[in-house]
Amino acid sequence: MPPKLIRITTVPLSLEKLLEGQLSFMNDHYEVTAVSAEKARLDRYGRDNRVKTFHVEMTRAITPLKDMKAVLKLYRFLKKENPLIVHTHTPKAGIVGMLAAKMAGVPVRLHTVAGMPLMETTGTKRKILEQVEKFTYSLATRIYPNSRGLKEIILKEGFVEEQKLKILGKGSSNGIDTEYFDPRRYSEEDKTALRKEWKITEADLVFIFIGRLVSEKGINELVSAFNELQLKHPDVSLLLVGPFEEELDPLSPSTLKLIENHPKIITTDYQIDVRPFLAISDVLAFPSYREGFPNVVMQAGAMRIPSIVSDINGCNEIISNEINGLIIPAKSGKSLYTTMEKLVTDVELRKILSQNSREMICEHYERKEFWEILLKEYKTLEQEISKN
Repeated sequence: MPPKLIRITTVPLSLEKLLEGQLSFMNDHYEVTAVSAEKARLDRYGRDNRVKTFHVEMTRAITPLKDMKAVLKLYRFLKKENPLIVHTHTPKAGIVGMLAAKMAGVPVRLHTVAGMPLMETTGTKRKILEQVEKFTYSLATRIYPNSRGLKEIILKEGFVEEQKLKILGKGSSNGIDTEYFDPRRYSEEDKTALRKEWKITEADLVFIFIGRLVSEKGINELVSAFNELQLKHPDVSLLLVGPFEEELDPLSPSTLKLIENHPKIITTDYQIDVRPFLAISDVLAFPSYREGFPNVVMQAGAMRIPSIVSDINGCNEIISNEINGLIIPAKSGKSLYTTMEKLVTDVELRKILSQNSREMICEHYERKEFWEILLKEYKTLEQEISKN
C-alpha cells in the first residue's frame, strides 16, 4: 500500500481552483484524501477527481468553538488513518490541520502560504491573526510560501525561522496548465459568438477581472477608474467574472450601484471555466491589495492577455513591467485609470505585452513541472522519515 497523504483546505473551492488536478496526480503515488468543509461539494470533488474525501466543517471567520470541534474531529480521523503527510492550504485549514496533525503524531506536516488576510487588518484582529499564523508555523515541519514576497513578509514579521521555509520552483501553489489555457482553442467565430452572447460589441476593448468581487481585490478602484475611462473612450467594456461576498468584504454602495447600472459593466457570477471570458478579453485588470501567487494572472498570461497588476508580492513576480504587463501602486485609483487609458490608446504596447505573455508563463510556470517538483519534495521528506 502506498503511504497516505492528507490534503486540507477550508472550502472545496480551493481544491477545485487552487489545486486543480494536483490531488489526482498525487493519487498515482500516494493514497490521497481531500479534507474540507461543504460536504456535498466536497463529495462531488472527490468523485470528479477520484480521491477519497473526509468532511470537516470549517469557517473562514474567527470561530474558536467551531474550530476546536473541527480540530478534534480531524484528530480522531488522523489517528485512525495514520498518514505519512498532512499538507494544508488556506489560513483556517492551516491552524486546524497542523494542530490536529501534531496531536496525532503525523511525521510530515506541511503548510503552503498562498496569501495572508492579516496584511489588510488592524488592531486586535490583526494581533489575533498574527498569533494564529505563528502558531500554525510552529506546528508544521515545513512551510511553503508560494512567492518570494510572501517569504520576505514571513521573515520580516518574525513568524518562523528561515530554515523552515522553502519556495517550490519559481513560486505558485499549482503552476498553470498551458495546454488547457491556450488561446488557440478559440476561433474567431467562437469569440464573435461569445461577445454576442454577453452583449459586448466587436469594437470594444475588454478589460477583465476574475476573482471575488470584494474591496480588497481593488474592485472599488477598478469600477471607478473604468467609469471615468468609458466616459472618455466609449468603446471599452469591463467584464467582472466572480462572486460577490457581501458578508465578508463588501463593496461600497456607489460601486455596487455602478456595477448594477452601467451598460458597459458585465457581471457573470462564479464560473467554473473562465477561458471563454479570457478569450474575448484584451487586458486583465487585477488591482488587488494582497495576494499569494495569483492563478488568474498566470491564466491570463497563458491566454496571451497582458495584465495590469498591483505592486504586491506574487503579482510583481509573474509580471515584469512593460514586458508582459504593467505594474501600478496598490490602492491607487488614479494610477489604475492612467494605466488602463495607456493600454486603450497605445495599441503597439498592448501588442508587445500580449506577444510576451504566454511565452513567459510557459517558460516558468508549467503545471506538470510544478507537480513533479512537489512530488520530489514529498519523496525526499519520505526518505528522511524512513532513515530516522
